[in-house]
Formats: sequence, C-alpha cells, structure tokens
Amino acid sequence: MSKKLRMGMIGGGTGSFIGDVHRKAASIDGLIELVCGAFSSNSEKSIQSGKNLFLSENRCYGSYEEMILKEKELPEDVRMDFVAIVTPNHMHFPPAKFALEHGFHVVCDKPVTLTLDEATELQKVIDKSGKLFALTHNYTGNAMVKQAKAMVHNGDLGNIRKIQVQYLQGWLSTSVESTDNKQAAWRTDPKRSGIGGALGDIGTHAENLVEYITGLKIEELAADLGRFGKGRTLDDDGNLLLRMENGAKGTMSISQIALGEENNLAIRVYGEKGSIEWHQENPNELITRWLDKPKQIFTPNGNGLYPESTSVTRIPAGHPEGYLEAFATIYKNFATHLMALKDGKNIKKPDYPTVEDGIRGMKFIYASVESDKNNAAWVKLN
Repeated sequence: MSKKLRMGMIGGGTGSFIGDVHRKAASIDGLIELVCGAFSSNSEKSIQSGKNLFLSENRCYGSYEEMILKEKELPEDVRMDFVAIVTPNHMHFPPAKFALEHGFHVVCDKPVTLTLDEATELQKVIDKSGKLFALTHNYTGNAMVKQAKAMVHNGDLGNIRKIQVQYLQGWLSTSVESTDNKQAAWRTDPKRSGIGGALGDIGTHAENLVEYITGLKIEELAADLGRFGKGRTLDDDGNLLLRMENGAKGTMSISQIALGEENNLAIRVYGEKGSIEWHQENPNELITRWLDKPKQIFTPNGNGLYPESTSVTRIPAGHPEGYLEAFATIYKNFATHLMALKDGKNIKKPDYPTVEDGIRGMKFIYASVESDKNNAAWVKLN
C-alpha cells in the first residue's frame, strides 16, 4: 500500500465520547485517515461536525445512506475504504448491512447489534459480501492481555480451573438518564440499547475478555441481575456464575451502580501450575503467581514477553500504554489485514474481534436475561 486507508464514520459527532476515541485510535499508527462521515441523524449537525473535524463539506453527509451511495460513485483511489460505526446499539445493524452490501468493509462498536437475530443475519451478510468486519472489543488489544493469552495458550498455567472477572462502574448510581446526559439516556432505553443494559455495555467486554484470554467458551451461566436505578427496566448490576467448556468454574460481577468505581475491569485466571491477574486501571502490569517459584510482574516491552505481546507495544519499557493504545491495536490489526487483502495477500486468522465474537456476546446477553427471569437458573449459551 502506498497510501493510508481512508475511513468514513457513521455517528460520533461533536460531543460524542466514543466517536472521538475511535478517531484518535485509528490515527495512532499512521495507517488510517478520516475522509468523510455521516456524524448525526440530524443533517445540519452532521455537516457541522464534519467541518469541526476539518473535512471538506462535500464529504460531510446528512445520512449514512447518502454517504455510502455517494462514496461508491467516487474513484477507487479517492473513496473511503471502510466505515466505522460508532452509534448507539440500535443503529449498528442497518448501516453495517448497507455498507457491506455496497462493497465497503466495516469496523463496528460493541455490542455488535441490537438483537441476536440481527447478529446472525449480519454474519450471513458478511459472508456473502466477502468484506472484512471488525468489532471493537478494545481491551483485547492491550499488550498485557496479549501476554496473558499467550501464556495460557502455551500451557504455562497448566489446565485452567477457575476464572474471576469483574467490570465495576458507578456512573449510573443516580438517575443521570433523566438529565441531559445522552450517554445514560440511550444506554438505559431498551429501544436503543436492547434487552441488556450493563450486560451489553460492559458485560460483553468481561465475557469477551474471559474467552479471549483463556481460549475457552462459556458453556452455561446462571445470572442474578439487578435494576436499582429508579424506573429502570434494564439491568444496571449483576452477578453471574460461569461453567466453561473444559469444566473450569467462573464468577463474573458487573455493575454501573457500584458507587465510587470508575472503570474497574479486572480478570484473574487460575491454572494447575500458575495464575494471572490483570487490572484495566493499571494496564501495564500482568501479575503472575506460580506453584514453585516467586511471583512475577510482566510489563510492556519488558523482559520475558512472548512475541504476541511485544508485537503490539509501540514505545520502550517504562512508558505507559493504556486505553487508546489498546484500542489502536484493533485498528492497526484490521488495517494490516485490509492492506494485505488489497495487495492480494491473505491473513488466515487476523488478531482482532470479528462478528463471531459479536454473536458470542449477544448469546451471553440473551442467556443472562433468560437465567435472571428464571431465578438464576442455569442456561446454555448454545
């Protein structure tokens, strides 16, 4: 490739948290540039958002349909190469399907769709289109998460026996959705969020991290969900028991009403020979404990790392890398795959989350809701 990949964006207008994160992450490695967008369902706001990002007015569109159709008419070396979808959950499937059917690759925020039916339909659309699809479960891009996965895969911990994962936030401790907080408003609205509240927003991250690091599928779960916010119909808290496909046991705690917590995502994996522990709020340390040797702490670009970890670090040891860099790794790996595809090469198993991970997340949400409705009965994910 002699030029950067050209990205279009759907959603993520002025004031958007996640849109800004996507734009920063996509630009970190210098492989991608934003060239166009439909940044809001309000055409005037969309065009103004594009201007605020210094885009040409003729590449700022009033709707995603207009953007995709007009971009397709442009010369191949000018039009966008792929689209990033950074909208609320109910607006993931329609633009993703439209983009894929018109020949564009897609990067989409999680959870993959509003419903499980949409997710399975989207997989069919992706398969038929032959286009790439990436899902931004960004925590899997962290160097220490890559190290943890490699250690499990290489048998360093032995057979996995127990898993503990938590994702605790406190930002919904009060009824902020009744104020002008747009992020809270759509996340607590079933029409825009889906059947899962905290389950979809942070639970799918915890589920994905468990399956990514261990390489094991959650076979069944038992979920006890809470709806503590006044008038809320969607879960804002939950405790789950997990049974893994190899017989390992797990626990998961998620909450957005854990007062005082900020973004406390953490995971512990216990094997026969050793264990690992990682905290998102201290992402540059992977703590390992062993049956027959002292505790070790791994750090990005430090000693004793596997290539899977060193390949995603960008700066020397001792220089912190965190949320944006992990997010950027998803974009970098997607961009590398797309560039190889454009050059006639093939990457058999790309290292970024795909629609299959999205479907797992939707099955996790649906199984959890079903379990909770039946007094935390065990429910299989498949």
